[in-house]
Amino acid sequence: MERIIGIQAGTVEVAAELDNSGTADAIWEALPIQGQVNTWGDEIYFTIPIALELDNAQELVGIGDLGYWPLGPAFCIFFGPTPISEDREIRPASAVNVFGRIVGDPTVLKQVPSGTDILVERKPQY
Repeated sequence: MERIIGIQAGTVEVAAELDNSGTADAIWEALPIQGQVNTWGDEIYFTIPIALELDNAQELVGIGDLGYWPLGPAFCIFFGPTPISEDREIRPASAVNVFGRIVGDPTVLKQVPSGTDILVERKPQY
């Protein structure tokens, strides 16, 4: 079964699909989650009330990937290079558990400044 979430930050809203990982399961069960946006290059991240270990962690991610950063603990959304990226890679501060991907164009998130309220919630299945 597809698990679709809605992410609203200020006036920007995107949808994402969660994968079948244990990290995705834990986040799905914790929804809805609210926070305040922090930005780091072309990444949004915010603290969430979930404590998980690294699981199939990745040092490089793709555009639109959702990641869980255990050191935060934080929900991360990647939509371009970070300050430590080289060339066109997208490199988190340290390894993250990738657990889903934005559906559509994730670069609309470039419009969201730090300090914006963010809400992540389940979307009904159609």
